Amino acid sequence: MKKLLYTVIAAMPFCGSSLLMTSCDDLFDTKSPSSMDDSNIFSIYDLAEGTIKNIYIYYGEQNYRARYLPWYGYNTDIEWYSSSEQVGDGKADLAVYKVSSNNSQMNLADGKEPWSNIYQGIEKANLAIQGLRTYADLTDKNMAHLYGEALTMRAMAYVDLINAWGDVPARFEPTTTETMYAARTDKDVIYKQLIKDLQEAENMVAWPNEMDATTTVERINKAFVKGLLARVCLQASGYSLRSDGNSSLSSDPELAKSVLYPIALQACKDVMAEEGKYVALKTNFEDIFIDNCRDIIKAGSESLWEIPYNNEPTARGRQVYTFGLRHETADVIVNYKQSGGQAGPTPFFFFDYSQKDKRRDVTCVPYKWNKGVQELNSIDKWYFGKLRYEWMNRYIESTDDGINKQYMRYADIVLMRAELENELNGPASAAPYLKQIRQRAFDQADWNTEVDQYVAAVQGNKDAMFDAIVQERALEFCGEFVRKADLIRWNLLKTKLDEAKAKMYRLRDLQGEYAELSGHLYYKMEDYTWTRNGASNTIEDGSLVTYGLNRDEQNINPAGYTEYTNSSGETKTWISSSQLKDEKIEAIYAQDPVKYMYWPIFQVNLNANPELKNYSWYN
Repeated sequence: MKKLLYTVIAAMPFCGSSLLMTSCDDLFDTKSPSSMDDSNIFSIYDLAEGTIKNIYIYYGEQNYRARYLPWYGYNTDIEWYSSSEQVGDGKADLAVYKVSSNNSQMNLADGKEPWSNIYQGIEKANLAIQGLRTYADLTDKNMAHLYGEALTMRAMAYVDLINAWGDVPARFEPTTTETMYAARTDKDVIYKQLIKDLQEAENMVAWPNEMDATTTVERINKAFVKGLLARVCLQASGYSLRSDGNSSLSSDPELAKSVLYPIALQACKDVMAEEGKYVALKTNFEDIFIDNCRDIIKAGSESLWEIPYNNEPTARGRQVYTFGLRHETADVIVNYKQSGGQAGPTPFFFFDYSQKDKRRDVTCVPYKWNKGVQELNSIDKWYFGKLRYEWMNRYIESTDDGINKQYMRYADIVLMRAELENELNGPASAAPYLKQIRQRAFDQADWNTEVDQYVAAVQGNKDAMFDAIVQERALEFCGEFVRKADLIRWNLLKTKLDEAKAKMYRLRDLQGEYAELSGHLYYKMEDYTWTRNGASNTIEDGSLVTYGLNRDEQNINPAGYTEYTNSSGETKTWISSSQLKDEKIEAIYAQDPVKYMYWPIFQVNLNANPELKNYSWYN
């Protein structure tokens, strides 16, 4: 059973964001309601640990788990909201770069939106950091770990804010009457503080399994902190939208690649030096996500840190409900109608994988569950397969599934190192790390062509290696929503979205790289067997077997198969302009994705803080 981290410590000093609070007396009362003062709380490990666990609570609030996580991260070239064409409904607007400050999903009163929720977590972290700095014995490894954990969680909160809104108010001290209203701060200033904080934290926290607190991936550990440091360095030294409306690199010399890339590379090297001891790549790609769905949280493997959700008695978190394989109706696998499938891979992305790549069928699924059996979708609606109710040991009966959000995997460290080595030391230095990720993706019998020859073709040219890494990160992390931040820092957001549109047009016309496909898709049914809590279960004729998805499956009307029929029961050619329409393709973005890469600050937050203003182009 996962450890429940949502323990509210009644005796802990607590303060929410000024944007949430209605009482200034409540806001500025940082004293404990018990007889203990801060010197007692932050000098006693068990009590100090309670203040850290209190920070975690904001991840479980509906404002974050059901507002931020389901909506940040798409549309990209590989991931999109399944109903992107419904521009104007509030939901699609969040995905297609057309969101307004009055968005119906986010402009919610009483602090029911993610901005206030995240700042509430930052305020808790600020109080804990101040208390631990002032009263804790930071030479004690356990107290030092708590301090590093608080620094890291605050950094993560700011990464979320910057990714969604760009420049945001910087609050690195507990709020006072003088600071309760703050204007936006240039994100470069925030990034510099985050890098300092993470460099301090990496020396404070323990490696996975090095102490009791790091035996699970639900608590911060050194491998994750170093990985987050590398990620922040890459973002801070990369491109992003500036207050003048243009995407550019920072002009701050402290954020130059020549300064930050060596820091990031060393962080990746530090983690990879511990491979096999504190971290490891899973041997089988699919097992990463089966473990996630089965609440396996032991530290020391692929997953470096996960947002922890309670799995009983009432599950929280909506990862499978939002991004899991779609169940159109309640069935024997999940007793909740219309679960999963809010987003999925773009229609062409399945075909970007090599046919032999074992990641393909885990990531991209062309069917949904309907009335207890698998049913083919049209070409314009694929689902992610990395999260599946059928892999869970728990039977879910609500929107909340309790599955943790995997925040970072070890594979990210390996591919960041490849990118950094390529930039600093050349493509030959990057090649071993690209090769390491591809080796897992293919059977060893295919390594000569799919790994060795593939890597050899790019290791002599820096640009070719960079392009290969850009593609490998897509193949590895599709459906995990790290792509948007990657594309932004590479200055490739609109370029890749336009490429995605062009690919969809070529796909539906069976041109270019898709000319070998027949366009027809056939299926037959066989029994489906799955395991829950060690017990085997079977659905007769519940599982689809397809023919026509692979380039070597060219036969028309193969024996024993039935051709795809649409929702009206009409036999249709699966890949065609009628199945993948112009309006669907064009809906991947509705406004310039570069100028509108960030959400506007929502009106309720503007109203609460007179110092806040949106970028001028949102007015």
